[in-house]
Amino acid sequence: MSAGSMGLWEVIGQSDQAPICAFDHDFRMIAFNRAHSDEFFRIYNHRVQIGDVFPDLFLPEQAPIIRGFMARALAGEVFNVTEEFGDPNLNKPYWDISYAPLRDESGTIIGAFHHAKDISARLRAEAALYAAEDALRQSQKMEAVGQLTGGVAHDFNNLLTIVQSAVEMLKLPDQKEERRARYVGAIGEAVGRASKLTQQLLAFARRQALKPTVFDVGDNIHAIGTMMKTLVGSRVTIEVDVPDASFAINADTSQFDTALVNMTVNARDAMNGEGRLIVSARAVQQIPALRERAAVPGDYVAVTITDTGGGIAADQRARIFEPFFTTKPVGSGTGLGLSQVFGFARQSGGDIQVESEVGAGSSFTLYLPQVEGIARAEAVPVAPEVEANMTAVPCVLVVEDNAEVAASTVDALDQLGFTTVLATNGVEGLAEVTADSARFDVVFSDVVMPGMTGMEMGRAIREMNLGLPVVLASGYSHILAANGTDGFELIQKPYSIDHVSRVLRRAAGERIREAA
Repeated sequence: MSAGSMGLWEVIGQSDQAPICAFDHDFRMIAFNRAHSDEFFRIYNHRVQIGDVFPDLFLPEQAPIIRGFMARALAGEVFNVTEEFGDPNLNKPYWDISYAPLRDESGTIIGAFHHAKDISARLRAEAALYAAEDALRQSQKMEAVGQLTGGVAHDFNNLLTIVQSAVEMLKLPDQKEERRARYVGAIGEAVGRASKLTQQLLAFARRQALKPTVFDVGDNIHAIGTMMKTLVGSRVTIEVDVPDASFAINADTSQFDTALVNMTVNARDAMNGEGRLIVSARAVQQIPALRERAAVPGDYVAVTITDTGGGIAADQRARIFEPFFTTKPVGSGTGLGLSQVFGFARQSGGDIQVESEVGAGSSFTLYLPQVEGIARAEAVPVAPEVEANMTAVPCVLVVEDNAEVAASTVDALDQLGFTTVLATNGVEGLAEVTADSARFDVVFSDVVMPGMTGMEMGRAIREMNLGLPVVLASGYSHILAANGTDGFELIQKPYSIDHVSRVLRRAAGERIREAA
């Protein structure tokens, strides 16, 4: 290299605002630029000199670290590191340092050098940005909680008003039977609406206890076709595009149907009750990148509902799955329909995508994992003599820790023709079964109880191989939401005692058939 070239390289090195330092195999300084001298003085109050053993200039706890980096470069390694160096009493910045060996014309390593950059300001800016983003996320969470709380309070207070009014009217003397029936009906309807509201909330939060079964998507779409037509009205044309090929999924069939209904109602409202609605299903090999998630490869069934409505504005598309967010007028919707679809999809291992253009309609696509279909088992006829045995009075072990719920359940079952035995917790229930399992035809247990849960008691009974069916009841359980029902029949609270009676009689009947 000519003298002129060497001079140019020296000018370049001295002009660089980042510290540059070269050293030999003895870790001694052989060259450095002005920036290196100035920065080292800033952080250690020492002016470096040619011939200094560079690591010896560092604080004792920092010297081994810098020596290790220099040794790697002298061994021929090219690398980058981020490290803190400096006297804490003066300045201790974060440095982004690149290392490389120095080679002569023959390729022999004659030393090494590093090129450092103070990145403290950048890291502080990144930390400040992260803190601001975190504060924004927390603010958004609190806003969502406030919106959720207000929405729940509003809807439940409306329902409680209905119940309270009906109760007060029922207390009045000399009420006509027609009025009493109307008030009782109003209470039952309010309870049903409240139950649906809590299920939608749990669906959004992905905390509902799903009961997955393998079923054909096309069968379900065709089965609820009549309901869809009723929902959308005569001015909306429905087109169903489902191939003959079987698309089987493993999901909660009732929640799947509810999701389709919610998507249909949303499409109807977007079209103001007039237009064209297309329901289609197809097999796909991935869920596309959605919101904060990257694309997910795999076998999925995509169910799409497309409408010819006014579309959704871009600033609203990001919020349409939030609970209680709705663009409808007050009194025209709770804003929970699409949040149910979102929660069901996510909890079932899938997702939901929305594509929309203002003035050109919207498409909602529900993605759910595809599975192999299963053959439908033929029903096994019940022998006449077994059917006769099923008329016997079933004995139910009721396991419930809430005294009020236990009393009302036992009383209702007694009136419906059951024999009941009450246990107030899982340990007591298991003791009753262990003492005399033959007297019980079915166990009806709450899930969430202190000590032994209903699920744990049910598993213990199952392990005893008694053939004694266990039916669980729960308003909400994180155990069920996370792990499912483990094969046990589940009744959601608040439950209809008529529904409980049918489920218990069926379970008891199966035990009687097995015994016969």
